[in-house]
Amino acid sequence: MPASPSTARAINDRLALRLLQQRGPLTAGQLKQFTGLSRPTVADLVERLTAAGLITVVGESGEQRRGPNARLYGIVADRAHLAALDVRTDSVSVAVADLLGRELARACAPIGTDTGTGRAVEQAVALVEKAVGQAGAERLHTVGVGAPGLIDPGTGELRDSTGLPEWHRRLVTALQERLPGARVIVENETNLAALAEQRDGAARGRDTFVLLWLGRGTGAAVVLDGTLRRGASGGAGEIGFLPVPGTGGLPSATGCDGGFHHLAAAAAVVRLAADHGLGEPGPGEQRPGEPSADGAADAAALVRRAVDLATARPADAPAADAAESPGVDAAEQPAAAGETDGAARAGRFLDALADRIALGVASVAAVLDPGCVVLGGEIGQAGGDVLAARVEQRVARLSPLRTEVRAGALGGTAVLRGALLTARDSAQEDLFTPPGAMLDSPQARTC
Repeated sequence: MPASPSTARAINDRLALRLLQQRGPLTAGQLKQFTGLSRPTVADLVERLTAAGLITVVGESGEQRRGPNARLYGIVADRAHLAALDVRTDSVSVAVADLLGRELARACAPIGTDTGTGRAVEQAVALVEKAVGQAGAERLHTVGVGAPGLIDPGTGELRDSTGLPEWHRRLVTALQERLPGARVIVENETNLAALAEQRDGAARGRDTFVLLWLGRGTGAAVVLDGTLRRGASGGAGEIGFLPVPGTGGLPSATGCDGGFHHLAAAAAVVRLAADHGLGEPGPGEQRPGEPSADGAADAAALVRRAVDLATARPADAPAADAAESPGVDAAEQPAAAGETDGAARAGRFLDALADRIALGVASVAAVLDPGCVVLGGEIGQAGGDVLAARVEQRVARLSPLRTEVRAGALGGTAVLRGALLTARDSAQEDLFTPPGAMLDSPQARTC
């Protein structure tokens, strides 16, 4: 059944807007070329979108060209403003952007674990309002929120979870009250990180993969055939509860201390580093006994230091050559030996950490066969290709299913980036669809 004229116009408008989003400003001739539409149809849609305040003339295509055919059309970026929140157990990060997703302001603030619920909510909302003011925005169209815990797949609401602060759930209601008219979308933090890595990071070009989050806690996001899979109750990817050997116990319904979390979360990584003699901080680094805001930075610093030690040359010249060369001070040799010992300890630490992570990756491979697992979060990024290669080698011995292991590119910033992409997609879906148009679109998870 052919589309009605109104539906055809809506489809054409959205096609043109998507091209302008992806390619930047275009002339009417370029829109005709890329869409395959006729010149009169393109002229009509340009007029329609301009009248709707969605596009405008932003320049000309060449210095020597003038006239209607040379006009460059672009999306009106300030047609709407968006916000993204990365809500951690003891901190909140906020970014405000325009309709194109270009970041205009960013702010971050710690929230103490002993802060009362009401005060914590007020601090978080005030941070959002401050960032909005810094961005010069009058109001927000959409707010994307990334938070730990389970998101109810039916309502899109953050479920009450043991171990997470009450202010997380109260925050969404407060945002709706203080930001009237704004659409608030809540998503699990690991799922948002996977979206960001797929769009802008290590999983670009993959429509099937799993992101294994390695930070203060552990988690997994499952993307199969281009679709994020959340599970019947929103709990797909709660890999911290996975029973694994080496923990001395089993997880329970109310705690994951005996599961994969106990082996691979930040606190476990810090302990493992100390066991391998890597507990002392380097210059400018924090001492493991003096944790950073969420502990992930401490673990990431130790992993990064281990990678540097394990991959550095032990000295400017091979030891044998140095011994044979005249003029070499024998006092320098203990330092070289110390460097070698440090490299060996770092290598053993990375091997032990890879052993642990491989248990989670092999379990994922056995059940889902994703073909690719991205090590995300602060620890995954800190380990880089060195840790990823070690994990991949071990998974190859544990599983008959070939699984590529990649290091995440975005680290701890992936959640905020994913929340911003989600807000941008939702806002564009709303603004780019004419009222009454019946078009297929992803289901919005709003509350």
